[in-house]
Formats: sequence, C-alpha cells, structure tokens
Amino acid sequence: MVQMFIKFKGQQYSDEFGKVSVMRKVPVMKDGSFILTERYERGNYMVHNHPSCSVNHWYPDLQLRARVNEYLSWQHMTIRAQGSKVFLLRAMFPIIMGSEAPKDKMDAAVEELKQSVDLLEQKFLQDKAFLVSDRICVADVVAVVELMQVQEDARPKLVAWRQRVTAELGPKLFDETLQDSGALDLLRPKFQKLFS
Repeated sequence: MVQMFIKFKGQQYSDEFGKVSVMRKVPVMKDGSFILTERYERGNYMVHNHPSCSVNHWYPDLQLRARVNEYLSWQHMTIRAQGSKVFLLRAMFPIIMGSEAPKDKMDAAVEELKQSVDLLEQKFLQDKAFLVSDRICVADVVAVVELMQVQEDARPKLVAWRQRVTAELGPKLFDETLQDSGALDLLRPKFQKLFS
C-alpha cells in the first residue's frame, strides 16, 4: 500500500518524522518499506509501479512522459532557481536586511528569469494549450506554481495558459494551493540566521 506523508507547520522536523525521512522534506511517499522523498521521482515511480493510480494525461504515454521529464529536469535549474532568487531578493531581503535589495542585483535576477520564461514559451508551450500537449499534465502544475510571481503584463500567451491550467484544476483547488500556510513565520529564524 502506498502512503503519502504530508505534515503541516513544521512537523517534518520532529523525531517521529525523521524516522520516515532523514531529509525531513514533505511530502514523502512510502510503498511498503520503500521510501521516496523527491517529488518528481514519486510521479515516475507511481506511473511505473502503480499505473492504475495515474490518469493518463497527468503523466502520459512514453514520448509525452519524456517531454514532461525534460521540462521537470530543465525547470529546476532555470525557472525554479531564478524564481527563488527573485523571491529572496524581492520579499526576504527587505525583511531580513531592513532595506531593499541592490537594484543591480534585482535587475539581473529579473532579467535571468525573463529569459527563462521566454524559453519556456518558445520551447515548451509554443502554440499548444499546455506545456507538452493539448491536455494538462504534471509539468503544467509544477510550472504554474513556479511562475506565480512572473509579471504577466506583456505575456498574453502565459496569461492564457495559466487561465487554462486554473480552469482544468478548478479555481477553488487552484486558490487553496496558493494560500499562505504560515510558512514565512517558520522560515524567518532560518533566514535571519543565514543573513546575520
């Protein structure tokens, strides 16, 4: 039986959770005695070992699955890394340092993110409804969360794609996933320690 361990508000730092995942990352998937902590590999594992648990369009046939994995491999070194940098400079730097991030650093981070979003539109989205085909998949869900902070003023293609993803997921579910869970309060001491 496959179990997903999803803990809330810092419970992953407990000794009990440490027995399940030394990495203390959530969520964790446990299938018998096999434990998997990395989010993209959980999808691969479920598709291969429990295909009845996966609706085909979320993690589609072999060639489209390869495109999903291509996006997931690409995004963590581009969209995610650059988006995180922009977030840290825009949101966390002022809280921790008491001043705005240096303009040159912020401008450079925003430009790097812009170039990656351009590439996402050109290589992955192209003229399709979703990132790898005309049906929503795991790549779209990962991407939409990563791209929430991107300014959409000059990006009608991105706006239309996000609206399609929201419609497919359902606005209620989409909005619930993006609600503040109080994580900032948990992270504040760690960031202060990092920057002090």
